[in-house]
Amino acid sequence: MAKPVAAVPHPGLTCAAADLLAEVTRWLTHLGAERRLSPKTLEAYDRDLRQFLIFLGVHWGRTVTLKRFAALEATDVRAFMAARRGDAIASRSLMRALAGLRSFARFLEREGKGKVGALAAIWAPKIGKSLPKPLQMEAARRIVDADLRAGEDRPTWVLARDAAVLALLYGSGLRISEALGLKRRDVPQPGAGDVLVVTGKGNKTRMVPVLAAVLTLIADYVALCPYPLAPEGPIFVGARGGPLSPRIIQLAMAGLRGALGLPDSATPHALRHSFATHLLTRGGDLRAIQELLGHASLSTTQIYTGVDAERLMEVYKTAHPRA
Repeated sequence: MAKPVAAVPHPGLTCAAADLLAEVTRWLTHLGAERRLSPKTLEAYDRDLRQFLIFLGVHWGRTVTLKRFAALEATDVRAFMAARRGDAIASRSLMRALAGLRSFARFLEREGKGKVGALAAIWAPKIGKSLPKPLQMEAARRIVDADLRAGEDRPTWVLARDAAVLALLYGSGLRISEALGLKRRDVPQPGAGDVLVVTGKGNKTRMVPVLAAVLTLIADYVALCPYPLAPEGPIFVGARGGPLSPRIIQLAMAGLRGALGLPDSATPHALRHSFATHLLTRGGDLRAIQELLGHASLSTTQIYTGVDAERLMEVYKTAHPRA
């Protein structure tokens, strides 16, 4: 198992005292080692807290010590949120920042370093629920056709790899990080199994079905790949044989958007949305779809019922003689 990576406070953060920075480092280490948060989440929490401390240093006109931080007032937090709003920060980013600050406050309280009650008194910003934009079924099927990119000046094995990854996203509803995190040993040969064990958010594992056609695409890629693929190593590798970057798959999807005339909303993650929406359209059980997607809460999965309802209303308006 890979050693967790913990972000560290910026060395140039002169507005914060050493005692406070020491607790920030301990908190980030705790999140990485015990909570198993991803490096990207740690980086975001580190950045949000650093911005808050910089703001407090200017707002108070003094160095932010641990004692002073524990005496934080709700008006200080509201001033920070207003300042971030003034920088055109979206509500989702503000909500994440507030979640990180509250996490740090809870950590300080558990460690006996003070109770920062002001953060609990702040309401999280409201976020409008945006419906995911799934692809049409035919477009989702064609996305995984490597022949669409046959004219590109790319090695055949790269085109086969990209087709296999995109097929996994749509065929099994995986997040792109889950697909690229698969080891060679995790993927059965065609005819030798039909289930994948993937590691999702929070380091949680789940079992998902995989189509025989998708396993065939992966096997075709493996046969063409010029690099040795160790059982414990990633099954999808980059042009130089190292781990494959999500950005490469995003660029591949962008090229396919142009070839198929799809909107900008047709991203790799849209294939996951398409997986859920198309299952629901065909009568799939919401609870089962929740398990397949790895959603901790059913409310997260329920957004797809809105997608399906939206599609049905479009059909109604265009087809009903009195609409």
